Amino acid sequence: MTDWSLSKVLSSLHDEIERKLDTARKTFGHSTTLGDASESIWLELFQEYLPQRYQAACGHVVDSLGVFSDQIDVIIFDRQYSPFIFKFQGKMIVPAESVYAVFEAKQVLNLKHINYAQTKVGTVRTLHRTSLPIPHAGGVYPAKGLIPIIGGILTLDSDWSPKFGDSLASALDAGVGDQKLDMGCVASHGCFYFNEDKKIYETFEGNKPATAFLFKLISRLQFSGTVPMIDIQAYGNWLLKQLI
Repeated sequence: MTDWSLSKVLSSLHDEIERKLDTARKTFGHSTTLGDASESIWLELFQEYLPQRYQAACGHVVDSLGVFSDQIDVIIFDRQYSPFIFKFQGKMIVPAESVYAVFEAKQVLNLKHINYAQTKVGTVRTLHRTSLPIPHAGGVYPAKGLIPIIGGILTLDSDWSPKFGDSLASALDAGVGDQKLDMGCVASHGCFYFNEDKKIYETFEGNKPATAFLFKLISRLQFSGTVPMIDIQAYGNWLLKQLI
């Protein structure tokens, strides 16, 4: 019999994330440096453990009309079917059609940061996205419908007490339409998710939340399916207009 323990392996994954976030908070006094460190820790988690069809990076999202989103801490996007991804000064520029999920990374959860994340997510969801019919050996599949872009927030701790009480619920409920947050993780305490069937937010405290959140995210991505076939010519047409 092997001495391996799945529960210990999964617990150690959470412990590593929580330890890194806590170390960053204790080490870096400058807010920008601390923010960059927190962002990098979450990016490393997703880059290491998400299936390879997905990639995680910090950057901007752009559409075929030339409109850019705000800078996004964590963009989870398709790399297998994305025909172009630009890199500039260490940042990614990702076409809107390729995006599966976007997250804001902060050290603490509070009203200010919830509102900030809602606004950031909204700048991505309002971008124009194309979808082309898909040719195959027997003909052509119709254009695929656009997948909902998952939006959320990632933190180490929460300023609220209780951590998942009425204050959090009120802040989340204020985000509607393109600014609604679907899920979030407070690594020291728990997670929250929007239940589409019940149309309410559900919270889960304790029980190695970073690992639990990772599994929930992977499950959500599985049900998202594959991003639509991007209309590259739409981007080309926009570029040609700028050169005339």
